[in-house]
Amino acid sequence: MRLYRLNDSGEPVRDIQDRLAALGFPCDPDPRGEFGDATRAAVVAFQRSRGLAPDGIVGPDTWRALYEAGYRLGDRLLFLRRPMLRGEDVSELQSRLNTLGFDAGKVDGIFGPDTERAVVEFQHNRGLAEDGVAGPEVITELRLVARGPIRTGRDALREREWMRSLPRSPVGTRVFFDPAGRTPEEARRAWEAAAAARIELQERGGLPIISRSVDMVTTERVRARRANRVGADLIVSFQLAEPSAAAAVFFFETERSRSEAGALLAEAIGEHLGLSAEGRATAMLKESRAPAVVVAHPDLGEDVGRRVVEALDRFFRTLPQMLAAAAQEKNRR
Repeated sequence: MRLYRLNDSGEPVRDIQDRLAALGFPCDPDPRGEFGDATRAAVVAFQRSRGLAPDGIVGPDTWRALYEAGYRLGDRLLFLRRPMLRGEDVSELQSRLNTLGFDAGKVDGIFGPDTERAVVEFQHNRGLAEDGVAGPEVITELRLVARGPIRTGRDALREREWMRSLPRSPVGTRVFFDPAGRTPEEARRAWEAAAAARIELQERGGLPIISRSVDMVTTERVRARRANRVGADLIVSFQLAEPSAAAAVFFFETERSRSEAGALLAEAIGEHLGLSAEGRATAMLKESRAPAVVVAHPDLGEDVGRRVVEALDRFFRTLPQMLAAAAQEKNRR
């Protein structure tokens, strides 16, 4: 699809404005169909709420998020199919199941095999037909059961178990290094960072995997699926932070879900690189199963790749202390 930005006009802009307004992001006082400053501000606010880069431009990722956000739990039947169903209603279903102890996986808004399995387990537990379809009966039962106190979701518990099981060094750990390639310049510099990280990790006893070849660039979703197929233990993506974009280490976070492991990993790498750790919901963070971070650095290259592995090594060695500190901070809240 084409990009829609400031000063554009027409029916597509009117559609964007209507969807934003329905979600609580009004575009007044811009005239309908005119992409003015108010519409841009509404787009930025929506992007921030969904963990997207807040650039004020409606491209494929933002449009997809706008479309998916229009569904509420109960608007449609939810079930496993190809292509998989996506939407805010799926996110709510996953969140409710996880909170009740039925492991639907990451709250990513994608109805995949883990979500279907959790629906079947819930149906079995409640004496409903075990067809894996989240229809009116399942949703009504979910709302009745969920009236009790809110508990920590299974997705968060699984990440805590993963962190506690990690060794105290990167030896034997399968790290998926992902050089992005949105532009030729980024593809080249991200590859340099990933290649240097691979060598550094090998020297420390780790098992590095690179998401693509030096001369081939695929979409972020395709690379995330490859990370899932190879069974990566954790994922580090390298992106070039342009002058107008944020330089940070990103981890998965939305309004409904947050990767604790990703946040700790992002903080460890960010501290070593002098970057902040921030939540986002890009495809690599959202659609990969393993804890993942995206290192968005303005000066990508071999040095950044090596320093990331240094930070990973320190992350493994100091993880027990970090987990204890995080628990204390949570208790104080």
